[in-house]
Amino acid sequence: MTISAETYNTGTFVGRVWRPDVQGPGIVVVRDGSLFDITSKDVATTRDLLELQDPAAYAKAQKGEKLGSLDEIFAQSVEGEGNASQLRLLAPCDLQAVKACGVTFARSMIERVIEEKAAGNPALALKIRERIMPIIGNSLRDLKAGSPEAGKVKAALIEEGVWSQYLEVGIGPDAEVFSKAQVLSSVGWGASVGLHPISSWNNPEPEIVLAVNSKGKIQGATLGNDVNLRDVEGRSALLLGKAKDNNASSSIGPFIRLFDATYSIDDVRNADLDLLIEGTDGYVLNGRSTMKEISRDPLDLVSQTIGRHHQYPDGLMLFMGTLFAPVEDRDTPGEGFTHKIGDVVTISNPELGALTNTVRLSTECAEWTFGTSALMRNLAARGLL
Repeated sequence: MTISAETYNTGTFVGRVWRPDVQGPGIVVVRDGSLFDITSKDVATTRDLLELQDPAAYAKAQKGEKLGSLDEIFAQSVEGEGNASQLRLLAPCDLQAVKACGVTFARSMIERVIEEKAAGNPALALKIRERIMPIIGNSLRDLKAGSPEAGKVKAALIEEGVWSQYLEVGIGPDAEVFSKAQVLSSVGWGASVGLHPISSWNNPEPEIVLAVNSKGKIQGATLGNDVNLRDVEGRSALLLGKAKDNNASSSIGPFIRLFDATYSIDDVRNADLDLLIEGTDGYVLNGRSTMKEISRDPLDLVSQTIGRHHQYPDGLMLFMGTLFAPVEDRDTPGEGFTHKIGDVVTISNPELGALTNTVRLSTECAEWTFGTSALMRNLAARGLL
């Protein structure tokens, strides 16, 4: 069990599972320590659920079909990765676009600057960090992005010769918002997450992911791992797509906690995330990221993503960025942290649960084969369209 039964009984948690009996996904709600399938013609996808005025009330009101206990399905999700004959958890989103915000925390913003200055070479990062930290220091942490005070800091940094495109989106008026993954390509709890084979300097990015409907209304939140290739993006910001969007490089789950009387956007604003990395070599890393230090409010990030300037008819899942940027050496002195194949990554929050994945090469993860056309055909065959 990833969080206490009391939390599951208090909140409204919904998600998706792969159902081998119908060779397709089911929409589930957590109730009394078990998962109940509430898929119907009215709500055939989580996109449909999030379009409702009160999705939490709807999910609670559905009797559903009991599929099994949480413990059973968590165990099956690890054992049955990529297995069409195994009941298992999927990412809780389906037709939503998967978007992500970058450089929303000062500490990670500094590391993006270092990556850029090091051109993706971890051996140079320590020297650059030692040079620019006295200039940047902690002065950015209390700045409101886009404020007059941020403008003054920007001018000072330009004068010092350390201005960067990452500082521009970190403290300037416009947030960085990019496409993280393709529709239906994100993996869920227990699945492997993928590193592109060309990368030798990479890390997890523990984040809260907002579930936003087509009207721009935030309906809930979940956890995400925005797998990051530091060397690839560091070589050139134009390689962001290659650094971010690869097979199994987006993990979301285990469930979306819907907003209701027990959970709201203020809980998101005050959330702390814990990160645990456990290597097959005995290596252990603990980290923490707190939403209290984000430089842009979640509502601002959403409004910069969806609105009159850009519509998402099926809604979106929005990664909000991370404070976590590991600099502790794992092997080579001065080169900081990087993943090793077989690392088990767990991102957790007492109110959202825990998202656990194992690190593989993207070429070794289960191939993504169930796309939008497959979903539509499956739902049609089941009489749900």
